[in-house]
Amino acid sequence: MQKNYVLTFIFSLLFLISLQGFSQSNQNYTPQQQQQNIEGLSIYPNPVSNGKLYIYITSKRGLNKTVAVYNVLGKLISSTVLTGKEFNISQLSTGVYILKITENNISETRKLIIK
Repeated sequence: MQKNYVLTFIFSLLFLISLQGFSQSNQNYTPQQQQQNIEGLSIYPNPVSNGKLYIYITSKRGLNKTVAVYNVLGKLISSTVLTGKEFNISQLSTGVYILKITENNISETRKLIIK
């Protein structure tokens, strides 16, 4: 009977040692720079009627923006540098698009719906 206690103690000790070996520690963890967003990014009107020629893309800083338009399958439709706030959508037909907007090396994606 005493052998069972010794074996149980040894297995428990081995189990605790193995948990120490597989545990993760955050002591040396230095978080990378957090994902930033374009401050005050706004796209309007959205959804937009098919007859409209422009949408407006604004941000708090108002810097030049690179706007890439993708279809829902991920194919690049067009890409342009936007110096003002008016973005020409006359070449886009009815559907759902993904806009990737980059300003000051910070990118955001937004959905654009054209009815």
